[in-house]
Amino acid sequence: MTQTPRGFDPTNVPPTQPEAFGAPDAGEGSGAASPAAGTDLVPGTPAAATAAGRGEGPAAGAPPTPAPDPERQVTRAGMVWAAVASALVVLILLIAFILQNQEYVQVKFFGLEGSVPLGIALLIAAVGGGVLVAIAGAARIIQLRVAARRSRATR
Repeated sequence: MTQTPRGFDPTNVPPTQPEAFGAPDAGEGSGAASPAAGTDLVPGTPAAATAAGRGEGPAAGAPPTPAPDPERQVTRAGMVWAAVASALVVLILLIAFILQNQEYVQVKFFGLEGSVPLGIALLIAAVGGGVLVAIAGAARIIQLRVAARRSRATR
């Protein structure tokens, strides 16, 4: 597939190129298929982009994406519902994992020793890792807020 060069105007083909648009010996009156000013252009094609740049064709005044349906707007309540639904799915998968891994394992941590179900031990380890990530994230957020406050004070 060939690409159309940028700035190429398909309606302004010099007469010295009779094989324009793949039609051999396409003259002025041969009836060969070539785009004209009033033809429909497929949006997203180079010809449509060129026509849109000149202010011609159907893509000239059309928005690049369709307007969102006013009945389906994203709301905070909808986002919270989606987050809760996702969390419930993850929680169900976590419960299934813990129930399937009930074998007791020996755990040692800084001199403490004990026997715990494998699923619970892994859950405790994952929660501990999450707490460490949350602490690092909170420290970074505080650092950015202090820097933003200082930059506002110097203005």
